[in-house]
Amino acid sequence: MTIGRVRSGFYRELYVLVVPIVIQNLITSAVTMADVLMMGRVNQTALSASSLAGQVMFLLTMLYFGLTSAITILSSQYWGKQDRRTISHIFGIGLLISVSVSFLTAFFAFVTPRAVMSIWTDVPELQAEGAIYLRSAALSYCFLGITQPYLAAMKSCERVKLSMRVSIIALGCNVILNAILIFGLFGFPALGIRGAALATTISRGIELLICLYDASHQDCFPVGIRDIFSIPKDLVKDFVHYSLPALVNDMLWAFAYNMNSVIMGHLGSDIVAANSVVTVARDVITTVGFGISSAASILLGKQIGAGRIGPARQDATAIFRVAFITSLIQGLVLFAVSPLIPGTVRISETAAGYLRTMLVISCFYQVGQIINTLLIASFFRCGGDSGYGLKLDFFSMWFVSVPLALLAAFVWKLPPLLVYVFMCTDEFVKLPFSLTHYVKGSWIKDLTREFD
Repeated sequence: MTIGRVRSGFYRELYVLVVPIVIQNLITSAVTMADVLMMGRVNQTALSASSLAGQVMFLLTMLYFGLTSAITILSSQYWGKQDRRTISHIFGIGLLISVSVSFLTAFFAFVTPRAVMSIWTDVPELQAEGAIYLRSAALSYCFLGITQPYLAAMKSCERVKLSMRVSIIALGCNVILNAILIFGLFGFPALGIRGAALATTISRGIELLICLYDASHQDCFPVGIRDIFSIPKDLVKDFVHYSLPALVNDMLWAFAYNMNSVIMGHLGSDIVAANSVVTVARDVITTVGFGISSAASILLGKQIGAGRIGPARQDATAIFRVAFITSLIQGLVLFAVSPLIPGTVRISETAAGYLRTMLVISCFYQVGQIINTLLIASFFRCGGDSGYGLKLDFFSMWFVSVPLALLAAFVWKLPPLLVYVFMCTDEFVKLPFSLTHYVKGSWIKDLTREFD
């Protein structure tokens, strides 16, 4: 990639896109952090069980993340051409996928919750508590199956403030309802882990109502049944060729990452509790870096779809510099606050010891995570080269980090912290390859076409 001069107005465009996305991500992470803190105040079993049960939502979240990327790859480029009807069709494809998977997941979570929990842990008390959470949260998966594709399509049309507003309202309600239903405030019964799940379900329902209201008033693209589902065959082919690899990529990555939770679930509740806290802390700290990555997809996709390939290359170079500096700052911030975090939850001294070390590891891990996410999930995908990221993530996770972690845990019988170190090798394995591919610049191409 050649380093060109930053075009006039670029940083303002990036700022306008990044800030609402960062606020949305920060609110989401803050709510998750509040959940962890509240469950941590109940007891360690509730904290660990809710963390493991939350892996179902994690898998769905990764589906939605992949689907968001898949929708953005094509929608942002067609937005550059102002082809609103094609964006409506792309939304329809995403909706069909999301609703199918979400409703199927909700069925198993409600009907066989204990069997689902047995995937992540063989500890009876964790299975029992987690099953309570899953059954009460099942309906929330159905709600998300509708809202997430819609918000993804809106982001592609640069309506990033909508997701921010939805997050502020719906997830703000989640915090309040969590406090009321978990601890039994204002005369309500103290429901513990069931209260946390019910609060999530109600807040997701509110989110769906807001999106349905917005859909009836927005003018970014038509939302009639005929407009959404009259999908041209060539567009389906383009989605399968350019966008589906991104969705498959994120699901394979999610399953691989989820294997970490399976492994930890068999190493005891101490490492599970520590991991649930460190994950939330890292998510909160890295909101800016991930916000830049999300904004980059929209900004570059719009430029490419409008035929401005040269400016898109220059924008990519500037965004990369901003993301790298941001990742370094985030690492320093996480290191600075890490001594304070163990005292915020009620966990055993062993778990607290694990947590301190895992936080330090995360200071370095998140740098590779931010850069790889920017390149693989943003640059390569919006440029039409999602297949490369699929191969890279598949290799680094399924041929390196997951096998090493399994061997460390169950064959070599290493201490839990060393197992965690092996789990964190994936970002550093793929970083040299993703950087090399980025520098070559062959990942950028216009994907749009004309439809009758």
